[in-house]
Amino acid sequence: MSGPYKAVKVTDNVYWVGAIDWGIRDFHGYLTERGTTYNAFLVMADKITLIDTVKPPFRQELLGRIASVVDPKAISYVVSNHAEMDHSGSLLEVIDLVQPEKVFASSMGSRALKDHFHLDRDIVAVKDGESLSLGNLSLTFLETRMLHWPDNMFSYLAEERLLFSQDAFGMHLATSERFADEVDVSVLEYEGAKYFANILLPMSPLVTKLLEKVGNLGIQIDIIACDHGPIWRKDLDRIIGWYGSWARQQPTMKAVVAFDTMWFSTAKMAEAIAEGLLAGGAQPKLMPLKSNHRSNIATEILDAGALLVGSPTLNNNMYPTVADLLTYLRGLKPQNLVATAFGSYGWSGEAVGQIRKALEAMKVEVVDDGLRVKFVPGDDALTQCFELGRQVAEKTKELCGRG
Repeated sequence: MSGPYKAVKVTDNVYWVGAIDWGIRDFHGYLTERGTTYNAFLVMADKITLIDTVKPPFRQELLGRIASVVDPKAISYVVSNHAEMDHSGSLLEVIDLVQPEKVFASSMGSRALKDHFHLDRDIVAVKDGESLSLGNLSLTFLETRMLHWPDNMFSYLAEERLLFSQDAFGMHLATSERFADEVDVSVLEYEGAKYFANILLPMSPLVTKLLEKVGNLGIQIDIIACDHGPIWRKDLDRIIGWYGSWARQQPTMKAVVAFDTMWFSTAKMAEAIAEGLLAGGAQPKLMPLKSNHRSNIATEILDAGALLVGSPTLNNNMYPTVADLLTYLRGLKPQNLVATAFGSYGWSGEAVGQIRKALEAMKVEVVDDGLRVKFVPGDDALTQCFELGRQVAEKTKELCGRG
């Protein structure tokens, strides 16, 4: 019995049978203000096939949606496009219930699933470009290694011109609407950009190559069925174009000023720096860490040309929230940025130098030694802050001009 859960028809032969997670607000360090979905798909071919599963707490929702179309035990094949637990977490229980003839994954995925679950059954490893007959329909597999795990792959259902794109082209967005054309475009663009900035940004060169590879294959794609967020069935050029743009990380005159402050001295510096940025032709975006999550700052950096990071010195170190941000950003490897550091201090003042080293480790273009101000900034110090902002604006113009 399916209970309250119903599948959603995507095409004559494909159904969405995933789950909606309305409550999640943290996804391995990424703030998911709007929740997410774990999309799984049922292909009603001669060999009924399940594409991916869901996060373990949502297993009954998955099985209920499947049961609204067909007895889950009628499933012949299961395809795992990605071994991460939000997609494979229910795989063991599904296998135990369904007893499918075969389970398929990429070569890396086969190994990852065995390592995750200590399986005593074979996972059939498929090769890049290999096709699988489902009787009246067929799936072709395309390896997408490191987008964003080594095991990732796409599955293409030729007869429906439908691409099961796994984590690519998705977003963390819980909605009652299953299709992107039913959702406000501004929401799609922001959540898509946030997803790219916080998950796929380090793999930007691979994204560019993948878009070229898919284009060169000459396959017709009418629907992109991703594993998070809404399904794309119209305006595919929109999401594909966004991905191409985000992967290029083309700088703009936006300048992100991220900082924390203890007694508001560093905050006063940030405000004066912002005035200098504005006077120099940049568009400052002040993001105090007391009210801005690291993942939202990463999203704003996606199309920025400058990053200015400020911190007071606490116990001979940068502020903990600033260290957290820089550790997070270093892993994301943003490109095409000019950067600098600033901060106030009482007697030691190590934070600015530590920030500068962290920015250098990120391999962005650090424009100077940074600016330190002792205790509360006076008029002279605030003038220096203004000039630092104007200097960074000029460097940002140069950077944008190179493109």
